[in-house]
Amino acid sequence: MAQGITVVGLGPGDPGLITRAGWQTLLAAAPLFARTAQHPALGALPADVEVQAFDALYESQPSFAAVYQGIVERLLQRAAEGQAVVYAVPGDPTVGEATVGELRRRCGERGIPVHIVHGVSFVEPCLAAAGLDALDGLHVADALELAARHHPPFPPDIPALIGQLYSPLVAGEAKIVLMNQYPEEHPVLLLHAAGSSQARVESMALWQIDRSQHIGAMTALLVPPLEEPSSFEALQEVIAHLRAPEGCPWDRRQSHQSLRSHLLEECYEALEAIDQDDMGALQAELGDLLLQIVLQAQIATEEGEFTMAQVIAGIRAKLVRRHPHVFSDLQVEAVDQVLRNWEQLKAEERERAGDQNGILGGVPRGLPALAQAYELQARAARVGFDWASLGGVLAKVQEELEEVQEAPNEQRRAAEMGDLLFAVVNYARWLKVDPEAALRAANRRFRQRFGAMERRARAEGRPLAEMSLEELDALWEAAKGEGGEKAE
Repeated sequence: MAQGITVVGLGPGDPGLITRAGWQTLLAAAPLFARTAQHPALGALPADVEVQAFDALYESQPSFAAVYQGIVERLLQRAAEGQAVVYAVPGDPTVGEATVGELRRRCGERGIPVHIVHGVSFVEPCLAAAGLDALDGLHVADALELAARHHPPFPPDIPALIGQLYSPLVAGEAKIVLMNQYPEEHPVLLLHAAGSSQARVESMALWQIDRSQHIGAMTALLVPPLEEPSSFEALQEVIAHLRAPEGCPWDRRQSHQSLRSHLLEECYEALEAIDQDDMGALQAELGDLLLQIVLQAQIATEEGEFTMAQVIAGIRAKLVRRHPHVFSDLQVEAVDQVLRNWEQLKAEERERAGDQNGILGGVPRGLPALAQAYELQARAARVGFDWASLGGVLAKVQEELEEVQEAPNEQRRAAEMGDLLFAVVNYARWLKVDPEAALRAANRRFRQRFGAMERRARAEGRPLAEMSLEELDALWEAAKGEGGEKAE
């Protein structure tokens, strides 16, 4: 028996699937350590093979991490005594075995050799049961790791095989994560004891998986791809193809600057869909906006400026860095405290980068004026530069209105009008009203009401220009009541 630690794969369950090398290693072990005795292949071993399993750790330890740590510690202790250690694990030692990864790391630090005797993993019989070929695309995941997430770590364009779905509780937690990407009615397969005589396949909707009566230690979940290509990579492929030599002449001709107006237009169309509370339109407009983002990144990739991976890595790192109350141990009590901490983190980032623009430097100058004023005031308020009460805000609005009325000339009147609008934006901010959205809604109401006036005028056979002010007012009041509008 080789010195150090030899890890043997027991295969998926059927003793006949243990390799010849694996079987010989198991027979020569004295004793044989097994991660769990709950594996059918162990029952086929001769009676004189002593098996010491670690199942008791699963009952005594508070977490799987603690169980795995306990197993590794005991195996290392045995190896440190100079004895050859044989450790048997389900499936293949290099597929879904957390103890093996930790064992190899710790043994590497101590100079203890680790030998791997491969076995058939749970993947092969699951693929056979589902009728799939791994080379056509496959993602293998751990149900416990998946359940600890909030979104699946794999694209929906390839099948996903999820192992260690050993209980209804784990299945339920994994299901919630999966439904952040897949419809609840998405058809899936539960694969029980694949590779053994007790193999069973259940076909059901995703939302039903935790209701299966057959979930156990040898259950896996096969999630087929969505019907339509839906991954971010699929979109990138299409756009890269459009930009390729054999692609579209129009797309190939575009640059960062030529697409600027399209990016802005798609932003406004998405905002319009939000204002209209039209979720179908919002879905389509977000797609159009995403197209512009990916197209800009593709151009940058071709020019050697940056890649989409760098864009995503940058914004992910920024979100984690600026949310220490979520991803670290910082304690916050309220939204105001979150915003103050956010500004402090941004200030530290600016200082490290040598940015001297200050707190307001990050407000885009290309924002619409109302939105820009709101953001300038909000950022200043985060560091305490704000009115003490709403009364001061209202007094400032009145003061600026009087200064507009008293302005001696056109130039001064324009300046005072800007100050008045700035003060009104501040009033809106205190009332927690988005002034840009409020004005857009007012514009929309005016457009709708004026259109109604025109329709009524046409019905009467008279153009608006020929009507008196009193008649126009009457049409306006009638238009305001059309459709049951609440805002005045």
